[in-house]
Amino acid sequence: LLEMIWEVLHHALEDSVKMLPFLFAAYLLIEFLEHRHSETVERVLAGGGRFGFLPGAVLGLVPQCGFSAMAANLYASKVVTLGTLLAVFLATSDEAVPLLIANPEHWRSLALILGIKLAVALAAGFCIDFVFKRLIPQSVRGGYTGSSSAVDCHEHEERDGILAAALKHTLHIFLFILLFNIALGALVALVGEEAIGAFLAASGPWQPVLAGLVGLIPNCVSSVLITQLYAAGQLSLGGVVAGLCTGAGVGLAVLLRANKNAKQNLFIVALLYGIGVAAGLVCSLFA
Repeated sequence: LLEMIWEVLHHALEDSVKMLPFLFAAYLLIEFLEHRHSETVERVLAGGGRFGFLPGAVLGLVPQCGFSAMAANLYASKVVTLGTLLAVFLATSDEAVPLLIANPEHWRSLALILGIKLAVALAAGFCIDFVFKRLIPQSVRGGYTGSSSAVDCHEHEERDGILAAALKHTLHIFLFILLFNIALGALVALVGEEAIGAFLAASGPWQPVLAGLVGLIPNCVSSVLITQLYAAGQLSLGGVVAGLCTGAGVGLAVLLRANKNAKQNLFIVALLYGIGVAAGLVCSLFA
């Protein structure tokens, strides 16, 4: 038993440490963008008007969940439309991008996933704001009549320096990865890789449905779990697309706090989940 525990811990630590240089480099870039350009992003989102879903989808791809929180605040203040909000939420990947960057063998998969998420975000934003606009209640559509100057998207936050923030974020996510690798290694040792593979294969058609629910958890843990399962070969392309499309990071938590209408919030969450799962199911047909 002690030998098995040591082997699990050794492999988990070895696999996790390999990711550290790539992970730190990714977070260094992310922190630079957030510290130097977050106000620019806010102005671009707020000034998008009827076509706000276009910059929303592109900016959402930037691996920083703060942008989804920003979009939620702007939507609650009627500065951006529902289409723009959903475009940002669907494009947001939270921790998935730096985690896949930290695994060079998955760079091609990262490009594919981001391409799919961008296409889904653009299509959803366009359809919500133009094609199906009349089917959506006026109160839910959002708008571009509010003023972004009245919205405090940063809420008096105190920031560390770029280097310190990147190091803190890297260590925080490294611990999640290490714990995940230990748990997965222990599961493989106790149950067997073939048994796990058979279970996931049996739940194949339902993976996008289940992963979409996990993605709705407004915490970076959900994107870490989904991405690590995909990187380990335990989650299909359809599953990872569904989970990362519904995974809007802290954006959902900010929306629930900033937008006081519970029915509107429930509709938005259901719409986000439905679009994310549908995208995952479509990907499952072609993967």
